[in-house]
Amino acid sequence: MDSVAISAELALSILVIFGVIWIAFGWWLGRNNRTIDDFMLAGRNVGFAFASATAMATWITSNTTLVAPQLTYQFGIWGMIGYSLAALGLILFAPMAKRIKALMPHGYTCGDFIRKRYGFGAWIVFLIVSLCYAFGWLVSLGMAGGILLSSLSGLEYFWGMSAILVICIAYTLLGGLKAVIATDFVQTIIILAGVVLIAWIGISDIGLETIYTSVNEKSPQLLDLLFPAAIMFLFNNIFFGIGEIFHSNVWWSRAFAFKKDVGQKAFLTSGLLWLPIPIVTGFIALAAFSLDVYPASADMIGPLIAAQILGKVGAVFVFIVVFSALASSLDSLLAATSDLLTKDIYKGLVRKQATDLELFRFSKMAILIIGLVTWVLCIPKLTTLGSLLNFTGAFVASTIFPIVFGLYFKRLNGVAAALAMAIGTLCGLVGYFTIGFYVAALIACAVSLIICLVGMALVNQRYSWQQLQSED
Repeated sequence: MDSVAISAELALSILVIFGVIWIAFGWWLGRNNRTIDDFMLAGRNVGFAFASATAMATWITSNTTLVAPQLTYQFGIWGMIGYSLAALGLILFAPMAKRIKALMPHGYTCGDFIRKRYGFGAWIVFLIVSLCYAFGWLVSLGMAGGILLSSLSGLEYFWGMSAILVICIAYTLLGGLKAVIATDFVQTIIILAGVVLIAWIGISDIGLETIYTSVNEKSPQLLDLLFPAAIMFLFNNIFFGIGEIFHSNVWWSRAFAFKKDVGQKAFLTSGLLWLPIPIVTGFIALAAFSLDVYPASADMIGPLIAAQILGKVGAVFVFIVVFSALASSLDSLLAATSDLLTKDIYKGLVRKQATDLELFRFSKMAILIIGLVTWVLCIPKLTTLGSLLNFTGAFVASTIFPIVFGLYFKRLNGVAAALAMAIGTLCGLVGYFTIGFYVAALIACAVSLIICLVGMALVNQRYSWQQLQSED
């Protein structure tokens, strides 16, 4: 691999160049931000093109560019297909985004919905679940930055992780959601071009037949459609992906930020465009057996294979593509998590009479705090990306049915919703540690559904949708 890896100096030069460009762009976009709506929701005026691009780019993350190849390397055919079905989250959220915008025209966060729909207890449980997931995803993105640099350039993990976090924190801090969405648009173009080029060259140079023969000889279980663990992962990942999107403020903030009647079309379009990308990025991992590439850690397999196929110039290109994918998600998550801290924690619990200006200032402080905590948590690199992400599956899958039933049905009350999220998460975590990561989301979702159904059967609440219309 040393013959194709880029030098540490070149890697740092690329980071500096992109860092300066994105930070300057963020400053320019955010120079007219004056209100909390401007900073947190881009003035609630995002059109279809930018809306589709930001949704797609945010979902093309370390999961797609690093973890999809890792899971294909571990689970084979079902690994890549299972990851591609995470597109269902975007597709199914499309009609929900329209309903969210209609029910809560003045909303800011998913926490606003839970508080008004279910009350204080469920709101607190949801915030714990949501923040645990948010920091899990943030840490995975920071780790992915370090892994990218160390696998392509040999630069130490610490410096790569630190550099990518600093860049994303800086331009998100300066530009808010406007900067996030605008940079996502550019990053989407880079990502799509890179993924198509890498796949085309890989298939042309190695050949499908050669890849199939090598996998069949060296690791035939990866081609087995009845591979039990892989089948469990397939279904687990479907609910994991749906839970990630349905509950996360990353997507709710976009539902609030997009123009009226844009959200449904944008999420549907982005989901359909995203669907084939994990298959393409995952397929790259199967070439490892033809090229005799055996990574020290499974989550390095994607960048290593791509760089091996494309050579030194290709390694630079791979670096830029994966950096763009990481940045497009990291900035979105920084902004969305700061919104939760600002509106739900600071205004909701600490200073209920906070003015618009105070919230505007605190939102920026929150981005810095979140970035610093993420950086500290990333330093040890205690686990692989796949393990970390699937750990959070127990949290997010427990929120699916409380949110769906809460948006479309009046009967579910706050006690049942809180129990569904809390007990569902705990059961999912038990499954994660006693059975495997590939059942955590499945168990959490099933337990949560049962509790919601029992709750609606026992208590016939008649909630009034008008309660969601207030601006507080």
